Amino acid sequence: MSTKVEESAEAAIGVNGEWTTIQRVILPGEKGMETLPLYMDSGVVTGPSNAGNTSSSSREEESASSAVRLRSAHADDVSSRESALVRPGERISFATYFNAFPASYWRRWTNLKEVRLSVTTAGAGTVSVYKSNARGSLQHVETTRVSGDEVTTTYTLSLAPFGDGGWYWFEVTAGADQMEFVGARWETDAPRRLTGSVTVEITTLNKTDFCVNNLRILSENPDALAAVKEIIVVDQGTQKVAEAEGFEEVAGVLGSKLRMINQDNLGGSGGFARGMYEAVENGSDYVLLLDDDVVVEPESIVRLSTFADYCKKPTLVGGHMFDLHDRNVLHTLGEIVDPYLIGPSEPNASQKMRHNFAQSNLRDTAWMHRRVDVDYNGWWMCLIPTEVIREIGLSLPVFIKWDDSEYGVRAKSAGYHTVSLPGSAVWHVSWIDKDDLVGWQAYFHSRNRFIYALLHSPYPRGGGLIENALKLDLKHTISMQYYTAQGRIEAMRDLLRGPSILHDILPTKLPAIRAMAGDYTETKFKPSVDDFPDVKITKLPRRGKRASVPSIVTIAPWLAKNILRQVVLPANEVSKEHPQALVPHEDNKWWRMSQYDSAVVSNAEGSAASWYQRDPRAVRELMKESAVVYSEVLRKWPELRAQYRAALQEITSFEAWKKTFDAHSGQD
Repeated sequence: MSTKVEESAEAAIGVNGEWTTIQRVILPGEKGMETLPLYMDSGVVTGPSNAGNTSSSSREEESASSAVRLRSAHADDVSSRESALVRPGERISFATYFNAFPASYWRRWTNLKEVRLSVTTAGAGTVSVYKSNARGSLQHVETTRVSGDEVTTTYTLSLAPFGDGGWYWFEVTAGADQMEFVGARWETDAPRRLTGSVTVEITTLNKTDFCVNNLRILSENPDALAAVKEIIVVDQGTQKVAEAEGFEEVAGVLGSKLRMINQDNLGGSGGFARGMYEAVENGSDYVLLLDDDVVVEPESIVRLSTFADYCKKPTLVGGHMFDLHDRNVLHTLGEIVDPYLIGPSEPNASQKMRHNFAQSNLRDTAWMHRRVDVDYNGWWMCLIPTEVIREIGLSLPVFIKWDDSEYGVRAKSAGYHTVSLPGSAVWHVSWIDKDDLVGWQAYFHSRNRFIYALLHSPYPRGGGLIENALKLDLKHTISMQYYTAQGRIEAMRDLLRGPSILHDILPTKLPAIRAMAGDYTETKFKPSVDDFPDVKITKLPRRGKRASVPSIVTIAPWLAKNILRQVVLPANEVSKEHPQALVPHEDNKWWRMSQYDSAVVSNAEGSAASWYQRDPRAVRELMKESAVVYSEVLRKWPELRAQYRAALQEITSFEAWKKTFDAHSGQD
């Protein structure tokens, strides 16, 4: 049930303090118009034609109808950060990522029972309110005819129906003449648990341009800094942000709110732990952790802290990640850790990764209306209450990888949940544009994944973790990724050394792992494939067919034959002088690479390539080392689990981290 009244704009926004804005409608700035589908769109149909129907034919019909009904809004109609023009007879919809109201999240995690929507318009037309359920089915709530200058229409909207999912949104339609959408607020008169202060912390390593840009964004959006007590940049690089072009200008605007900390490279976990530590020390209620290579939507800071203020109890609240190179593409709505394989996965089967809002917006995407409950939120943007930090400690000292997921699960075990809040986000380089699982990073992925399992796996000896790790080692080895495989073996050796070394090796392990790279040809990159010898094919593919993924039936004999070839047969002599193929990064798959004796392979960024060369001796040694070290981990699993769990409180303590900070910090 909703009610409406028409009143002056001044009365609607609650000058007397009875109503508090919990989410305002925003629009992109001039530099962000390519992201307009995330803020506003235009169309005549307001929902998927086959919500809840997952048959192939229905999906095809929905895709076709969506292509007809979805029309981009006019970028030149955006008149300010909060207002837009509506052309005669046209409709603008705020059923979008940044402007729909995530009702199910507010119902689940806060004590709010209802919200008030206040929409201010100028001119003649209509304001229509809609809601959806967890299946993506929409319902029309109410339509109001409006006219006149600066008229505000309000609706009181219940949150009761949103137990499993669903959103509220509204649409504005102009009459015969042009209309103006002046602004809108989602409001509440419910008491908030607290009005918290925030320390924003950015950890950076030689990403000066990104850092200065984000500081500039914050300096240009003072509303986003209303609750911010301090902005801390933990600079771990050799190219100092404070010496970068444009820094003095933004520092002058931010003034005393900005503090720079110079620190040796202790990785993401070292930088983020420093941010947690400083937020507790300066008396903030929250720390907001931000990656360095992102572009932030500044309104997200307000939304995260406001939502956290209204949560029933202290709650970690995170923002989503959009692709920096394809800015309307969402990475995922949320993630959990698979407890058996210990790997990131999506919370429900209907969720899809890399959703493009320019192709299918919120109202057209049924699966996106189900609420997503998560184990953790990535530290590209995550707000953590300092009350939680004081109770459970700081980040694991693991340099990079798995620090965010481990912390979220550790907090959950202590009774503090994480919410990935729609409408709050950054733009970040996508994982598919990075060589994230190979090269030097493989060491940290492997070791830290096992540390997580030792701390949190509910299964004896880590469930399927060791079996999965052996398979990954085998794939890397037969794909001629010997450096990656060796790094993963070194990770297990350090794991066996126990938790007491973690703080000591924070600043030294990365240089040590990178020093190993010189022994492997696949790590030696050149800018162009023309920098390598010409391709010479010594064996034509059978019947002209390219390599394909083995089927379930053929995988065992195929793999046995392939491993035998890898271990016993010497590489073709010609392949030592000439690569057999040029392989784009997208085609760098184990079942394809294992067919070659050598190949030139592009990196994920497309900026360089390296020469993979098969070495049977290396294959034999790596397979033997892998089997030995994982056998040792499996044998010592109960002992290691006890060691790491007993050490967790100490290695994440303020005292342990302070010693590390003091030993590796320079002048602020």
